[in-house]
Amino acid sequence: MHTFFLGISLFLCLLVIPCLYRMIVGPTVIDRMVAVGAIGTKTLVILILMGFLYDRIAMFIDISMVYAILNFIGTLAAARYFESEGEI
Repeated sequence: MHTFFLGISLFLCLLVIPCLYRMIVGPTVIDRMVAVGAIGTKTLVILILMGFLYDRIAMFIDISMVYAILNFIGTLAAARYFESEGEI
């Protein structure tokens, strides 16, 4: 089962590359914000899988919950900023 979780984690790391491309090249601000959100979601799943790999799931769930809250607050802050600037 560890091999399966490790393979899924590596596959998710590879899926971050297209999101990074969209974040850098994205034609609009919305595209960039969605790419950052997708990277954050993939990171959450990778953290949970790491918890399974190291048999410390409780610790990694706590870390991923804090990361999810920070990701959400960052997205809201960016949306408010771009809305006030008139770019959205």
